[in-house]
Amino acid sequence: MDQPTTDLRVQQFADLAPDVAYALWALRSQVFVVEQAAAYLDLDGRDTEAGTWHVWCADGAGLPVATLRVLDDGASWRVGRVATAEQHRGRGVATAMVREVLERHGDREIVLDAQSHLEHWYAGFGFTVTGDPYADEDGILHVPMRRPAVR
Repeated sequence: MDQPTTDLRVQQFADLAPDVAYALWALRSQVFVVEQAAAYLDLDGRDTEAGTWHVWCADGAGLPVATLRVLDDGASWRVGRVATAEQHRGRGVATAMVREVLERHGDREIVLDAQSHLEHWYAGFGFTVTGDPYADEDGILHVPMRRPAVR
């Protein structure tokens, strides 16, 4: 197995170069809209909020191969839009990104809506299920999860 991409970056919208922002959203569209056939508007306005953090891994050319975003929802952080390019899956990039989020934001509760097939993967980071599974508008089964603050 290839080594995980170690060029991990954490930036807010204002700090993203335009070509990087474009590549992040193209990656999310490739994974969610094309691969998972979920026709939805990915650009929901939350990427540009002052409290939003973009965590991403770059390849050797500095282009995104994985991404997630962390939203400031007040009392908690919300992780979402976790996406890895197909050719980089299984290399530990998503694990590295989630670990980075826990290090930076673990002092507050973190919530997410996991695709149900990833429930056990998120449980490995201390997330627990907080409600019943539900299908989103595209029929993809999700489960709400949370990880309490670690002081």
